[in-house]
Amino acid sequence: MGKHARFEEKTGFQERVAYHPTIDLRTDFVMVYGIDESMSKRIKEWQEHGYVVHLMTGVSWGEYQDYLYGQVDGRDHWDEAQKNRFGETISHGKDVPYMVPTVAFTNFLTKRIKVAVDAGVEAIHLEEPEFWVEAGYSEAFKREWKIFYKEPWTPPHESVDAQYRASKLKAFLYKRCLDLLCTELKEYAQVKYQRDLRFYVPTHSLINYTQWRIVSPQSQLLSIPTVDGYIAQVWTGTSRTPNVYNGITKERTFETAYLEYGIMQELARGTERRMWFLHDPIEDNPNYDWDDYKSNYVKTLVASLFHPDVFRYEISPWPNRIFNGSYPRKDRKGKEHIPSSYATSLLIIINILRDMEQDFVEWEANMDPIGVLLSDTVMFQRNHPEFSEEDISRKYDGTETEMLKGRKAKELLYWSDFYGLALPFLKSGIPVRPVQLDNIRRFPSYLKDYNTLILSYEFMKPEAPDIHLGLSQWVQNGGCLIYVGDGSDDYHQVKEWWNLQGSEFATPAEHLFETLGVDPNATEAIHRVGKGSVSILSKHPKECAQNIQNAEQLKNLVRKTTELCAEGQILSNSVWEEKNYLLIKRGPYVINSVMDESINKDPLHLRGLYVDLLDHNLTIREEINVQPGNQSLLYDLNYRMTKNGIQVIAASSRIENVVEENNDYVILVKGPLYVPGVSRIRCANEPVKVLVAKQSNNYTEINFKWDQRSNTLLIHYENDPKGVKIKIIV
Repeated sequence: MGKHARFEEKTGFQERVAYHPTIDLRTDFVMVYGIDESMSKRIKEWQEHGYVVHLMTGVSWGEYQDYLYGQVDGRDHWDEAQKNRFGETISHGKDVPYMVPTVAFTNFLTKRIKVAVDAGVEAIHLEEPEFWVEAGYSEAFKREWKIFYKEPWTPPHESVDAQYRASKLKAFLYKRCLDLLCTELKEYAQVKYQRDLRFYVPTHSLINYTQWRIVSPQSQLLSIPTVDGYIAQVWTGTSRTPNVYNGITKERTFETAYLEYGIMQELARGTERRMWFLHDPIEDNPNYDWDDYKSNYVKTLVASLFHPDVFRYEISPWPNRIFNGSYPRKDRKGKEHIPSSYATSLLIIINILRDMEQDFVEWEANMDPIGVLLSDTVMFQRNHPEFSEEDISRKYDGTETEMLKGRKAKELLYWSDFYGLALPFLKSGIPVRPVQLDNIRRFPSYLKDYNTLILSYEFMKPEAPDIHLGLSQWVQNGGCLIYVGDGSDDYHQVKEWWNLQGSEFATPAEHLFETLGVDPNATEAIHRVGKGSVSILSKHPKECAQNIQNAEQLKNLVRKTTELCAEGQILSNSVWEEKNYLLIKRGPYVINSVMDESINKDPLHLRGLYVDLLDHNLTIREEINVQPGNQSLLYDLNYRMTKNGIQVIAASSRIENVVEENNDYVILVKGPLYVPGVSRIRCANEPVKVLVAKQSNNYTEINFKWDQRSNTLLIHYENDPKGVKIKIIV
C-alpha cells in the first residue's frame, strides 16, 4: 500500500450534499450529483479539497418539471413519461417520471448538462438508462414505434413478438439518446474550452436488469464511440435478490454479486474503456441493522475482487447517509449511527482498494473458467401475454417485495433459467463467468480466454446468425460447447432472422446445430466437431435449479465434455476439481469465499502470517478459519517482504507522503473527521518511539504495539482531513 496519483482515478464516490469533513474520504475523485443552483459551489468546494471532480446525473429520470410542464419550449411533455398498460405513470418520485428518451428530451438534457461543462467538471456520468418492461404505452413510445418499425404500434402485452420488439426498441432509444448527447457535449467542450470531456455510464448489471424487469442498452454501449467507460452498479440491494438452487429460494448475496460483477466486466474487457466496480456499505432499503449491512457489504466487496482485470472502484454512493445517517438497532429499539469499528474497517478497505492493480494474480486451482453465455436479449423476454394482473409488477426495485404477488412474477424475479446454469458450478468452487454472447460479433478474438462455454436459447435469443459462425469457428479450433434446452420457450416464435422468409428454423438452436454440423437427435450426447466438441442436454435450464440431481447431470456432462477435449490435448493443463470455496491472490492480497450448499461443510484453513484486513484492529493472524457462507480478505506478510525502510501495510487513512528524515520516517496521512485512525506499518526494527502531530510540527508521543513475528507496529490516532503527521523514530 502506498501513494497513488489522483489522476489515476482508482477510487471515487458520488454525493449530492456539499463538502463536509466527515465525508472527506480522500478518494481520487468525487462525482457531484445533480444539476441545480448549488452545483457550481459544490464542484468548487470539492476541487479546493484536492479532488478530481466529475458530475453524475440521471438520464432516465430527474427533476425535470420545467420540461414536463412546458416551461422549456412551450409544449407539455408528460406524453413522454413511461406508462404501463393500465395508463399509470411509472415514477421515481412525485413529478419524477421515468422518461421515454425522445429526441426532444435528449436535446433538453444536452442543454441542461452544458452548465456542468461550463463549471469545469472533467467527466460526466449519465446513470441508469432504464426503460421498464411494463412500460411501452405512452404516446411518445407509440410514435417511436411507428418511426422505427414503419407500422402502427402494437400493445406489448398482446403477444410475445410484440413484447420482444417493444424491448428491442426500448434499448435502441436509450442507445440513441446517449450517442447524441455524448457526441454533442464532447464537441461543445472542444469548441468552447479546447478540453477533452469524458462520458461514463453507471448501470446495473445485465443480470439485475433482467431480474428486475428493466431494459437498458447494456452491451450496445460498446458501439457508442463517445462512451469512455462504466460504473458497475452492483451492491447489496441488487445482489440480495433471491434466486433458487436445489429447489430452495433465498438470498445468495455473494454468489449473485460474483456473477453480476462478472458480466459487467465484459463491457470493458479487451477495450481501453474504464470500469469501476461499485460497493455500498449499506443499501437503499433503510430498514436493516448495521450487522446486516456489514455482512452483505463484505460479500459484495469480496465478490468484486475475484475479477482482477478491474482495479477501479466506486467505494460508496452517498457517504453522507453512511457516516452521518442513523439506522435501526438490532433490537429494533430506536436507531444508531455507524459503529466506530465498522467505520474504521470501511476506511481500511477504501484505502487498500487503490492497490488492487497487481502484476501477480493466481487462482488456487488449475482449472480454466467455464463461461455461461448471456445476450442483451434476456431483457426482451421478461413478460408474457398469459400473465394475470397479479403477475404484473408495476415497478420492482428490490425494496418492496410485497409488490410481487403472482407466482409467475416471482419466477421471473428468481430467474432460474440463468442461475440453473451458473450456480451448480459456482457452488462447487469452479470458476464460472458470464460471457457476453453479443460480443462475438464485435471482437474476433473475444472467446480466446475460454475453453468451455454453456449456452441456452430458452431465455434469450441470438441477435444475428453470424454469432453462430463465430461459435462454430471457436469449436472447430478446440472449444467445448454445451447446449442446454428443450425448445419449449414461446419466444422461439418471435419474428426474427431464424424464421423469416428464406429461413426454415423453428428455433435459433436448430440454425446453430446446422452451422456446427451436429444432429441434435443423434443418440450420443457428445459430438466431435473439428478439434472441439459439442454436447446437448435436452432440459430446460431452470430444471437445473430445481434439484441437485439435475444440477449434477449438468455438471457431469460439462466434466465429460472437457475431459474428452483434454484427451485430445486440445485444452491447457486444466484439471477438473470441485471444492467448497474460491481463492485468488492479487499480489499480497489473499481473497477467499467459502460456499454453503456445497460439496461439504468444511471450513477453509489457511496457515501463514497475515493481516486481517476485515478486522478494524488489523490483527496479525497465523491461522485463518473461514466457515461456509463467509469470506476473508487478507494481506500476506510473506509476500515480497521489505527488508529496509518502512512499509505501510494498511491504514484507515490515505497515505499522502512518506519521507525519511535523518534515518527517521515521517508519514503524512489524511482521513475523515471522527473515523478512528489506525495503521499497520512494517519496519526493519522496532521503533524507539512514535510521535504524531496535527497541522503543525507540535509532536506528541503515542503508544504503539510491536509484533515481533511480522516486524510490524500498530498505531491508533485521530483522523483529520487536513492531515496528521506520524513520525517513527528508529
